[in-house]
Amino acid sequence: MQFKWMEDFIVLAQTRSFTRAAELRHVTHPAFGRRIRALESWAGTALVERGSSPVALTPAGESFLENASQMVRGVESSREEMHSVAGREARTVTLVTGRTLARTVMADWLVRLQPLLRGGEVRVLTGALAETVRMLEHNEVDFSLIFHHSALTFRLDGRQFSHVTVASDKLVPVSRADAQGRAAHSFDAPGDVPFLSYVRTLAMGRLVEDLLANNPQAPRLKRHIECDSADALYEYVLRGLGVAWLPWSMVQADCKAGRLVTTGGRRMEVRFEVRLYRPKRRLGPLAEDVWRAMATR
Repeated sequence: MQFKWMEDFIVLAQTRSFTRAAELRHVTHPAFGRRIRALESWAGTALVERGSSPVALTPAGESFLENASQMVRGVESSREEMHSVAGREARTVTLVTGRTLARTVMADWLVRLQPLLRGGEVRVLTGALAETVRMLEHNEVDFSLIFHHSALTFRLDGRQFSHVTVASDKLVPVSRADAQGRAAHSFDAPGDVPFLSYVRTLAMGRLVEDLLANNPQAPRLKRHIECDSADALYEYVLRGLGVAWLPWSMVQADCKAGRLVTTGGRRMEVRFEVRLYRPKRRLGPLAEDVWRAMATR
């Protein structure tokens, strides 16, 4: 059974004339008649009363008309929805990154690209480093915004993916400031310093652990709180619960305002790059525009 036969039958039921229905369907009268007979052959019963003028439907034809109308409306609705989705996808950029990068680098990136993104939509997804790489490899996103540091190992085939460096940042150990503007928890003070750490599965957690494991001048720390959120650790530092390594882009304003203080000096900082990865295959129009803007900034 062909879909066009149902459309023929609906037009015939509306016009009650083989001649007029054939004109509206842009076929000859004999060809239109053959298509209606083919539909009846598929249905296994007569759908039209022969010899009646105007054309009348059989009881089976009346029943089929209702079902055919519903099916045609459903298919047309699906086609319109697909066209709508296709148009929306052409104006959509999907990016996956970590929660901290979504708050810091990604936020700055969105502000800078606002003129380009007008009329489009940006989907920002968050996940751990392994998840961001997996989603890119499986073509679930256009871009992946990722920490880059020698302590972080992941594999993306250079024959299939490209990248640009979009930012550089550093993790700095910070403490709440005391009444004199000094670190409430200083690495220079005697005794162990309460350490607010990331869970080891996070990229930032691995960067800090690598620093502490390979730095002979690492301070004496007592792990006090472990958390999977830089935002949460930031709040804990503000409340004086200990020292945490936080992105400079997140705490710079607080340090300048005297609410937070860095401790340990440059030897305790972890510098890293932020890279934007994409597949080498052709992306949607808006995604390609975004890539060009980032690659030539």
